[in-house]
Amino acid sequence: MVREIERHARQHVVNIASTASLRVYVSEWENGRRTISERYARILRALLGVTDQELLAPENSAGGLVSVGGYDELTARIDSARSVSATMVKTFMDQTEFLRTVDRQMGAAGLVDQMTGHLSTLEDALTFAVLPETRRPVARALAGAATLAAWQALDMGAVERAWRHYELGKRAAQEADEPMYLVHAMGEQAYVLADAGRPALAVDLVRDAQRVGSGRLSPRLRAWLHAAEAELSAKAGMPDDCRRALEKATACMPTGETARDDDMLSIFLNEGHLTRWRGNALALLGDDEAVSSLYQALDTIEPSFIRAAAGLRCDLAHAHLARHEYDEAREHLREARLLANRTNSVRHRRRIEQLTQDW
Repeated sequence: MVREIERHARQHVVNIASTASLRVYVSEWENGRRTISERYARILRALLGVTDQELLAPENSAGGLVSVGGYDELTARIDSARSVSATMVKTFMDQTEFLRTVDRQMGAAGLVDQMTGHLSTLEDALTFAVLPETRRPVARALAGAATLAAWQALDMGAVERAWRHYELGKRAAQEADEPMYLVHAMGEQAYVLADAGRPALAVDLVRDAQRVGSGRLSPRLRAWLHAAEAELSAKAGMPDDCRRALEKATACMPTGETARDDDMLSIFLNEGHLTRWRGNALALLGDDEAVSSLYQALDTIEPSFIRAAAGLRCDLAHAHLARHEYDEAREHLREARLLANRTNSVRHRRRIEQLTQDW
């Protein structure tokens, strides 16, 4: 039980007592000599699949811990995992899509508990699934959910949690043999490095993702990776690399208004989005062309992309600051702050503060 508690705490970035103290706690819980605090109750609920009432029921060792272990429980969990059907996997995917939609419109701050529970359910299903035909669909669902959870954590400023979620997503994608999910997680993980002040290493990671994906990626995902490379190259002070990557992104980009990738639902990219990305990268380079690209993107951005709109306003402020147009920059920062407050985006707030200090 101590090992399971520690594993869960590492995965979910929760502070817990030392191993020696945990052994004492577990013994006292089992004998009813110590009350289970809310912090440990949350962990035990996830591990044991029980409610508070069941966890603290009087018949369980005078209010102590529900007994764990033994072959009966193990085989019960394995049998339960075997019953995971295609319909249930679709339900997992639909839940991820719902959380993605809410996140896009309202931000991630209010979704932490839901996202944590969703990941725990998927991890448990994968842990106790035995055969590949059961494991792979669950692993695919976990890869998508973990990558979304990672981006949400990054937006909230929880960078270590974001990194761990990306690692979980990559492992799940590898088990599912889903190269597109793997390279998408690698591409987004590069932004953790960039935000940590390692943009050159972030560029290397995106390029490694392109190598890993090779010819197994959809055109839209290839365009997404090149656009990410362009932005990160600009942050790394590599203007020629940035412009080459932008040209590759444009060459890969499918035509039409469709933004969703049929093979990778977490990818939203069409000509309008790419125009905004181009403007962002050029603004980072201090290129005058950035302003026209960004205003073009502002005219076409979808109203439901609240967080993206905050980022676009930051890009416009950056571009105007490079031209010493302070009134325009101030107005866009004001709008960006309002949007960032709506989504509680720590990442955008930090950028707004940084831009505000630039004049």
